[in-house]
Amino acid sequence: MWRCEIPGPVPNREVDLARPRSRKGADVQAVTKGLMRDVKVPNADRNWHPIAKRLWDALKSSGQSDFYQNSDWAFAYSLCEDLSYYKKAGKRSGQMLQTIYSAFERLLVTEGDRRRVRVELHEPEHEEQSAAVLAIADYKQELGLAK
Repeated sequence: MWRCEIPGPVPNREVDLARPRSRKGADVQAVTKGLMRDVKVPNADRNWHPIAKRLWDALKSSGQSDFYQNSDWAFAYSLCEDLSYYKKAGKRSGQMLQTIYSAFERLLVTEGDRRRVRVELHEPEHEEQSAAVLAIADYKQELGLAK
């Protein structure tokens, strides 16, 4: 279950804390595609405003989208439709824009939104090869044995 708002300032990143949250009992969840049930991401509407299309494409490639379910994608689609309508409108309402942006917070679109609910996305750590493995590979290459 996702909580949409936590009052107060945006919390610091995990690496900036004096005591990491892991010592305070926080959970770390690995992001891996394919573990959730099949999720179908709809295509963006060709008639959307370019900003709405750009946001939609960014959502599809963002780390938090690994956790989106069909209902989240339907909600995001509806919000992009509303954003497109707003951007194309001649007379714009500040209240409508604020409502759209508040709804995007529920999808944890920005880093600040994610940090408020204690979700941090990290790039996967690259596995480094040991010096011995690299030395053997270099030796094979020198002998012409490497493919």
